[in-house]
Amino acid sequence: MKESNIEDLASHDGPESCGCIRKAAPEALTGVRIGRDMEPRNQAVQSADAVKRGGRPYDAQRNGELSVDSARSKTPSMCGRSMRENRESQPLPSMKGVEGRRGKAIGRTPRMHEGGQSDSPIIPAKSANKGTQAPAESMEGRGGAKGNTNQQNTPRTQSRTGVLHALERVRQAAKRDRKAKFTALMHHVTVERLRHAYSELKRHAAPGVDGVTWTQYQANLEENLRELHGRVQKGSYQAQPSRRVYIPKADGKQRPLGIASLEDKIVQRAIVQVLNAIYEVDFLGFSYGFRPGRSQHDALDALATALYIKKVNYVLDADIRGFYDSLDQRWLKRFIEHRIADPRVQRLIQKWMNAGVMEAGSYSVSDEGVPQGSSVSPLLANLYLHYVLDLWVEQWRKRQAHGEMIVVRFADDTIFGFQHRADAEQFLSELRERLRKFALELHPEKTRLIEFGRYACQRRWERGKGKPETFDFLGFTHICAVAKEGKFLLKRQTMRKRMRQRLKTVKTELQRRRHQPIPEQGRWLASVVRGYFAYHAVPTNIRALQSFRTQVERHWLRSLRRRSQRHCLDWARMRKLSARWLPTPRILHPWPGERFDVRTRGKSPVR
Repeated sequence: MKESNIEDLASHDGPESCGCIRKAAPEALTGVRIGRDMEPRNQAVQSADAVKRGGRPYDAQRNGELSVDSARSKTPSMCGRSMRENRESQPLPSMKGVEGRRGKAIGRTPRMHEGGQSDSPIIPAKSANKGTQAPAESMEGRGGAKGNTNQQNTPRTQSRTGVLHALERVRQAAKRDRKAKFTALMHHVTVERLRHAYSELKRHAAPGVDGVTWTQYQANLEENLRELHGRVQKGSYQAQPSRRVYIPKADGKQRPLGIASLEDKIVQRAIVQVLNAIYEVDFLGFSYGFRPGRSQHDALDALATALYIKKVNYVLDADIRGFYDSLDQRWLKRFIEHRIADPRVQRLIQKWMNAGVMEAGSYSVSDEGVPQGSSVSPLLANLYLHYVLDLWVEQWRKRQAHGEMIVVRFADDTIFGFQHRADAEQFLSELRERLRKFALELHPEKTRLIEFGRYACQRRWERGKGKPETFDFLGFTHICAVAKEGKFLLKRQTMRKRMRQRLKTVKTELQRRRHQPIPEQGRWLASVVRGYFAYHAVPTNIRALQSFRTQVERHWLRSLRRRSQRHCLDWARMRKLSARWLPTPRILHPWPGERFDVRTRGKSPVR
C-alpha cells in the first residue's frame, strides 16, 4: 500500500527534507558510496523461505538411493560412503542360533548393525486417480522429516540470532525499495520479542513511576509478557509518564533524564528492534550515535582517520542546544510517516510522546521534545536528524562544497571538516538557517570554527599565532601535535573536566564506603579503574591514565586514614595495596586507522 508524501515537506530546501529518497549516498565520511567496502553492517542472510526452496527433493529415482520395500526404512538413504555421513540404520541381522537366549537384555550401547526405527511415512491426503478402481498410478508418499516438525521457525532462546531472524525479510524489502511504506509491522511484536527485550534491560536500573523493578517483574514473567502482548496487540496498552531525574554534567549543569516504567521499556525496545530493520538501511554512514554495531570508538576512529588522510584544514564543532527538549513532535510525526504507514505503530509512538513526565509529584505534558533516557528516544533522535541534517549535509557536500569535506555525527554532536575556510563559513551560515526551520538552533558557546589539521601547526607558526586550538568530542580533547619523526600526530587526551567529575564521584563514594573491609573497597575501586581504562585507554593518552590512577590512589589513602585518628598507614603500605588492587595503566585500543581499516575494508565478521 502506497501513500502520498506530506505536501508541506517538499516545499523546503532540498529533497532531503522529506519525500525524496537518496540514491546510494556515500556511506562513510571519506566519500565512498555505500557498498561492501565501507559498510559495517552485516550482509543479508538467507531467510527461512529460501531454505525451504533450497531443500533436497525426495525423489526415489535419484542416484545412490534405494527403492522402498517392506524390509527397509522409508527414509531415503545413500549407498556407499559419503561425506554427508548418512546414518540410516541397517536391517536387523539374522537371529539364527539365538532362539534360546531370548531372555538376555539388550545393552544400552548402540551397536553398528542394530535395528533402527525410521520416521513414519506421510500418507498423501489426495486420493489416487480413477476413483475406486485399481489406480493406474499411485501418488508417492514421503518419509517424515527427522526432528521435531512442530517447532517454531524462530528458536525460543534469548540469543539475538534467533529472535531477529524474522526481520530479515523486512530489511531486504526496505533495501529493495527506498520509497516503500510498511503498512503491517505489529505482528513482529511477539511474546518472544518482548521476552528478548526484557532480557536486554539492566537488572539494577532505577524503576519508573510504577516502582516495578526487573526482579519483581521476573517473578511472574511469562504471564506478564502474555498479558502485555495482548494489550499491545488489542490497542489497550497505555504508556505511563516518565519519572524526571537530573544527573550532573561535566560543565557543572544538570542534565534532565526521563526514566520510563518497566513495561514501557520492554515495548519500546521491541518496537526499536522492528524499526531498526527499516531505518538502518536508510541512515547514512557518518551517523554513529546509538546504532546497532556502532559505538563511540567507531566514530572516534572515523574522525581520526579522516583528519589523517583527507584534506582538512578547518574543523567546525557543532552542538545543538537542548536537542532532546526542542525537537518538534509534528515534524517527527511526518518523518515517521515517510516509511511507517502502520497506524498501530504510529499510535504507539504517539502515546510515548504524549505520556508526559512526572517531577516532584507534578505532571506535565509538552508538544516539544522527547524524554532523554528512554529506549525509543535515540532512534527518534536519529530519525529526526536524518531528515533535518544528514541528508541535507550530504547534498550540500556534493553540490556546493568546492573542496573536500568530512562529517562525523554522534547523536546531536557533530564534527565537520573543510578544506577551505570559505566553504566552512558558508556552510555554518546555511546550517543555522536549516536548523531554524525545524525548531532547532546551534549552541552559541559550544559551536566553534577553528583551524585544525595536518598543516595547521606549520601555518600558524609562520603567521606567529601559536599552537592550533583544540576541540572536544566524545570525552576526548583532540590536539594537533608533532611526532618524533616530525610528522603530524593527532593527540587524543581525556577531557580534564570529565576526569575531575569522575574523580569527584569516586571521592564521594569512598567516603560512604570508608568503614568497609579493605578487600571490598579494593574490588570496587578495581572495577572503577578498569572500566575507566576500557574507554579512555587509547594511544597518546597514557599520561592521563597514569594521572587518574594516581589520584584514585590518593583519595583512597585519605579515606583510609580518616577511619581512625590513630592510623598507621604510610605510603609504603599504600603502594602495596594499590599494586594489589588497582590495575596498571596500559593502552587497550589500537591506532584508529588500523581499526577503521579492518571494519570497513578488511574481511571483518562485523559486516
